[in-house]
Amino acid sequence: MKRGHSPFAMGRRQRIRSMLQVDHAGEYAAVKIYEGQMAVFAGLAHKREFHDRLGEMGSEERRHLEIFEELMVAYAARPSLLSPLWGAAGFALGAATALLSERAAMACTAAVEEVVGAHYHKQERELAAMGDEEALRGVIDELREDELGHRATALGADAERAFAYVPMTRLIQAGCRLAIRIAEKL
Repeated sequence: MKRGHSPFAMGRRQRIRSMLQVDHAGEYAAVKIYEGQMAVFAGLAHKREFHDRLGEMGSEERRHLEIFEELMVAYAARPSLLSPLWGAAGFALGAATALLSERAAMACTAAVEEVVGAHYHKQERELAAMGDEEALRGVIDELREDELGHRATALGADAERAFAYVPMTRLIQAGCRLAIRIAEKL
């Protein structure tokens, strides 16, 4: 152990690395979800406006991913070992829900962003308890607001009117929660 670093401080730094690892994995998967959805709606002239809306939200997710990539360098964190899996699963989820309907694609967004919003809120509370990670807490708060904005957009686009909305969103949310737990470890 380096001089001047308490075991508590070292544990705190590792916890932050774990947070960044899971957040990076989540943002990577989110980018892939939107790419999957956009792939389905690409080339459909009558879906152009919807495709563009997905593109705007996907661009915000790419910005989030870039932010976490910078933070991972700053905190010497590493990506999840399962990043290729998160990318493939995200793309498949996005494409599958888009193939069902626009509303199903928006239900996917609403479900994912609700879990992510709660996850980021939990991290904010944990960082506040650590006491000296105000800048990181501010970044996570900003990104949480973006994610909740995506959820509001999805709900405003009739996500709740998607066929089998409740079971579909519960299944997607359970998958997101499981992915978070796994990404924190691997």
